[in-house]
Amino acid sequence: MPIQILPARLANQIAAGEVVERPASVVKEIVENSLDSGASSIEIDIEKGGHKRILIRDNGSGIPHDELALALSRHATSKIAKLDDLEAICSLGFRGEALASISSVARLSLSSKPKEQTQAWQAHCEGRDMQVQLNPVAHPDGTSVDVVDLFFNTPARRKFLRTEKTEFAHIDEVVRRIALSRFDVSFSLKHNGKLLRKYPAVKPQDTELKRLGTICGKEFTEQSIELNSQYQQFELKGWLAQPEQAKTQGDFQYFYVNGRMMRDKLINHAVRQAFEGLIAADLYPAYVLYLTIEPNQVDVNVHPAKHEVRFHQARLVHDFIYRALTDSLNQYFQQGQQQPNPEAKELPKAQPNHDYIQPLQSPKSETSVDERLPNYTGTGTRVSGASGLLANKDMAAHLVNSSQVINQSSKNYQQLMTPIQPVNSLTSVAAPATIMPGQWLQVTDKKILMKLGRNFYLLETKALHFNVMSKLYSDTMPVSQPLLMPISIKATADLLAQAKALYQPLLENSVEIGWTPNRIILRKVPAGLRQFRWVEYLEDILGCIEIDSKSVRKHLLTSIVSSEEMTLIQIQELWQQFVHSSDDVEHDIAHVSKQVYLDDWLNAYE
Repeated sequence: MPIQILPARLANQIAAGEVVERPASVVKEIVENSLDSGASSIEIDIEKGGHKRILIRDNGSGIPHDELALALSRHATSKIAKLDDLEAICSLGFRGEALASISSVARLSLSSKPKEQTQAWQAHCEGRDMQVQLNPVAHPDGTSVDVVDLFFNTPARRKFLRTEKTEFAHIDEVVRRIALSRFDVSFSLKHNGKLLRKYPAVKPQDTELKRLGTICGKEFTEQSIELNSQYQQFELKGWLAQPEQAKTQGDFQYFYVNGRMMRDKLINHAVRQAFEGLIAADLYPAYVLYLTIEPNQVDVNVHPAKHEVRFHQARLVHDFIYRALTDSLNQYFQQGQQQPNPEAKELPKAQPNHDYIQPLQSPKSETSVDERLPNYTGTGTRVSGASGLLANKDMAAHLVNSSQVINQSSKNYQQLMTPIQPVNSLTSVAAPATIMPGQWLQVTDKKILMKLGRNFYLLETKALHFNVMSKLYSDTMPVSQPLLMPISIKATADLLAQAKALYQPLLENSVEIGWTPNRIILRKVPAGLRQFRWVEYLEDILGCIEIDSKSVRKHLLTSIVSSEEMTLIQIQELWQQFVHSSDDVEHDIAHVSKQVYLDDWLNAYE
């Protein structure tokens, strides 16, 4: 077959396959055009679920007589004129394909009258030949689009339409979504002559809740968390359902970018991440959110249906949404603690302050906690940084070789008698390391054998760990640092009561918790300790019987060190911390270890 230009009818039908998926798509495209025209009232009349007829009327600016026929042509639009306009789109429509695509697969009549025009005109077009006919007609100011017999000339598409009830349900959902995007516009929806939906226009902030309640339900309106957050050129506002109101399906999620309905993967991920740990994995958060961003920072020309966008600063947008939602959820939990009255239904507005980055330095100390406390990841590797260990192949080989040497019983005694140069956290592996006092050998997963002078000590690593952390707490209390994602556990009645009793003592030890009727949430921990597996021992921490600050601190540190497994490199780091904080190492080691005689120990070990 030779290369040839497709006929206009066939080209429009191909384009219609992208734009017109079902009757709801027709409603969406035409209503968005009405909103772009400045309409304050839009009436939608549906017959047979949209199979038979879709009639949409508005009181917008209208289309002049000279442009009426052109409006049904492909790539004809009043929204953009040059490339710069495409890069900063403020209107909902701009491609100039909707009316042409619809008219190619249906019988379409377009009636319009601008305010300054004395006579209204109607453009009529059928998909069979795409010829536009103009006739004078009686019509008020505004525009009406009448779509009859959708897919009458494309039987293959028509047979894929669902039942009348199903197709109207999709139309109803589209109208709900659009009505939530423009509170200042009134909408009405009829089906088979019966008025089913009426959304009057509302302008004052207080009356927005009326439309929200009509669409989303009274329960959502009364118990939702109101959000209003700003950062640089970003603004996010709207309403979140409480975590306890999470849905079993994801059909109650309304997100708008500059007033445009959106179903974007990046946005969904940010929202889901904010709720992670607060709701079950098989549940979905409910929300109505509005993101406002500079038009030149978002590309809406991604898909003909315009459901997806691309952000020029995608990571920043993702983090802003995540942080804003996290702040609001945290403040909701705080308000729940301050207002324990279960009968209170309305919550104060949550205003995130965006103070995300907490200082790791205490006001009374010039040394950061991170410099005084070993910083571990889940695999036991020191977090890289100014004083971090190098995570390279040489380091990996060094650790493997050291482990093999230590585990060989034939070399145990020789290693014990040979001074070991532990890795200094301020130098690389290849550089000369500082020799620490004494020699030591890891004899089991939980114990090391120390040689200081002529004496030998059997030291439990957990005791060493507890001693180091206790000294850090005794010097200066670390500041609280928010977790990247809050941690939550299921709350029984007894555990919830215990959490409430421990709230203040834990807060005095830089640990901040919150709660709902069903879950306990951990939000902040001491700076430098975020990498620990808090979810594994949060319940154990809440099991502390004493509620004074010192007893809670001891129980907190005991729970941490009891759950953490130490690797060789971590033990070396702990030993360095112990030595640096001790005036008399041999005197202090005697308080946290057991002195042993070498011959007796070797006989027992063999």
